[in-house]
Amino acid sequence: MSISQAAFGVTGEGIGVEAFTLTSGTGASATVLTYGATLARLLVPERGGRVADVVLGFDNLGQYLRESPYFGATVGRVANRIARGRFTLKGRTYQVPINNGPNSLHGGIKGYDKRVWRAEGVKGAEGPGVRLRLRDPDGSEGFPGTVEVSVTYTLAGSDLRIEYAATADAATPINLTNHSYFNLRDAGASDILGHVVQINADEFTPVDETLIPLGRISPVKNTALDFTVAKAVGTDLWGTGLTPAGYDHNFVLRVQDGSFAQAAIVEEAATGRRMEVWTNQPGVQFYTGNFLDGSLRGKHGAVYKQHHALCLETQHFPDSVNHPQFPSTVIGPGQRFESRTEYRFSILG
Repeated sequence: MSISQAAFGVTGEGIGVEAFTLTSGTGASATVLTYGATLARLLVPERGGRVADVVLGFDNLGQYLRESPYFGATVGRVANRIARGRFTLKGRTYQVPINNGPNSLHGGIKGYDKRVWRAEGVKGAEGPGVRLRLRDPDGSEGFPGTVEVSVTYTLAGSDLRIEYAATADAATPINLTNHSYFNLRDAGASDILGHVVQINADEFTPVDETLIPLGRISPVKNTALDFTVAKAVGTDLWGTGLTPAGYDHNFVLRVQDGSFAQAAIVEEAATGRRMEVWTNQPGVQFYTGNFLDGSLRGKHGAVYKQHHALCLETQHFPDSVNHPQFPSTVIGPGQRFESRTEYRFSILG
């Protein structure tokens, strides 16, 4: 097991970016960038023992700076969407940047995915890790309160654990997640329509045409969003109720008490890879790379086209700060946000 560190480039502001590579005894490895606390590579075994990458990304910092659609990034202060970029806390209305149609997405113009984090290697009993820290000042992107946030990646065998923690000195919404784009076959060189997915959710949050929740929770039964029984992604991809391009929906997980539970399973037959997603969050956003259009050329020259990846973003529900009936995303002084997600890899029998 080892932790290595290397330079990965310099931002336009002259800030150096580092790449930390974690390697386990199984041969699996994960590379995390200090830019965006980004998971840039995740190499895990396939049937036959070969180790290969399963996430989309770029070979150089320049592309992450110019054109990344959140590949592998830690997103916040508020992941997902806030309607019209507006919310009210303690009688005061706040306006944050509009960067996704009429709404705010993933923390605004310069969210956590576009900051350079402080980092250090961490050697734990279960495997090598890297801990990244960020101080997000009061008023940043329009959000109230100063937030101290940390993200810790740990590679335990072939499993990747991500742990988040945050505190604030004033009431503010916090919703953190990792935005990795997975392709268990070839890291984005081909589509994921044949990937078989199961999601442990009987309900979802219906949305309007701008992907803002309508405020109610509806059953997935008899809809294209029913993944209670495993099925290929392409089976109902253009089914009634989906966006025109595919899945981009929040699923309400069965476990809602904050305990750690399995959220989803993904299987890919050609490589034999199986990925389980575990979390203590109440929801998971399932996204099928709808806006990849072939204009991005990623690692090793791969052309990323529509539906060449899927995301399973463990988080609180979209626009929760404007829906008091949803699990709250607001923390204040003396409170601590904590979240944990694991991607567990194995080989199909």
